[in-house]
Amino acid sequence: MDKEFLEIAKNAKKASIKAQGLSDDIKNKALLEISRALEVNRDTIFEANKLDMEQAKILLESGEITQAIYGRLKLDDNKMRDMVQGLLDISKLPNPVNKKIFTRELDEGLTLYKVSCPIGVLGIIFEARPDVISQISALAIKSSNAVILKGGKESINTNKAILSVINDTLNEIEEFPKNMLTQVFSREDVAKMLECDKYINLIIPRGGNSLVQFIKSNTNIPVLGHADGICHIFVDESADLELAKKVLIDAKTQYPSACNTVETLLIHENFTGKNEVLKALEDAGVKLISNPETWHKEYSDKILAYKSVKNVQEAIDHINEYGSGHTESILTQNQENADSFMNLVDSAGVYHNVSTRFADGFRYGFGAEVGISTNKTHARGPVGIDGLVIYKYKLIGNGSTVTEYVNGTKQFHHKDI
Repeated sequence: MDKEFLEIAKNAKKASIKAQGLSDDIKNKALLEISRALEVNRDTIFEANKLDMEQAKILLESGEITQAIYGRLKLDDNKMRDMVQGLLDISKLPNPVNKKIFTRELDEGLTLYKVSCPIGVLGIIFEARPDVISQISALAIKSSNAVILKGGKESINTNKAILSVINDTLNEIEEFPKNMLTQVFSREDVAKMLECDKYINLIIPRGGNSLVQFIKSNTNIPVLGHADGICHIFVDESADLELAKKVLIDAKTQYPSACNTVETLLIHENFTGKNEVLKALEDAGVKLISNPETWHKEYSDKILAYKSVKNVQEAIDHINEYGSGHTESILTQNQENADSFMNLVDSAGVYHNVSTRFADGFRYGFGAEVGISTNKTHARGPVGIDGLVIYKYKLIGNGSTVTEYVNGTKQFHHKDI
């Protein structure tokens, strides 16, 4: 492996171990100082983003990047506000590290603790979305994890500017370990990261299907993320017409390139407001497709596939067959149907009478998110602070030995306390 990258990974590992001893006060101080530094340096960051946007325009025109990626690249006042607020929100969250998850007395004088601890070193690979830098950094600081970041070439200037502000701030805090937040830039660095299973504990990709699939196929390191955002909304027979129009327009048009945007609309064949709903969507600028080449497609645009279904079970079956396990919603006044849908749809998020656009760590009150996971592992859905810790078992005794329990001298009583 490349010696330069190996040194980065080794240093990140050392930093992650030191970070486990950081007090919550120091971590919160860091987050507050970074939030102020971003405000002070906002003009410098916007100038870097302007340069990226100019260069990305050329990439867009040549077909090297999509319109969706180009749209995600822009850093405006709203995104800067969310970046700063995300840091403040995370500083207010409870410390996720060294929390006792349970305590069990195995026997008198022999106590087992299950305690939360950081995952270690995170490798984050993402496209566009420069605000990801501050989100990931904030979550890593609060959860005492080290991070190696690899952004897309289209956002390189913005990424450098943001992380420079963050690291300059951290370097002023004496107790903070060096090399906790590192950035790499080349495509070759991705391959190196995926090989580095000795030092990197978790890979989190944030990008399109091709990126995620490539990462999953080329590493032995656990991967947390989602390949597609094929979200569905089912309009049941009893759905309120005005509610349905309002929710669907929001879910499709509020931010069409987001991964939690609705891509397929399922309508109960007896829903009387079908034509009105479809017209409202078309009036909102949505292109409707009734016979797509495939139902397993993420449009990331104002395009919506739709079809009629006979009942809630057919809707559930369709979603479980063609969905990506991201986020689905049912619009209905029938509680029994709502319960069936929410219990039987196999996705990270299942909603009732709300837009799929709520699938977001900030909106869930996580402060920010490292991404959205469709995995069925330790973290699922929008992954915030709790998804960046794992646990260890601490056993405390006074000279206890297994022999005493094997030969019957002592017996376990396993009492939760």
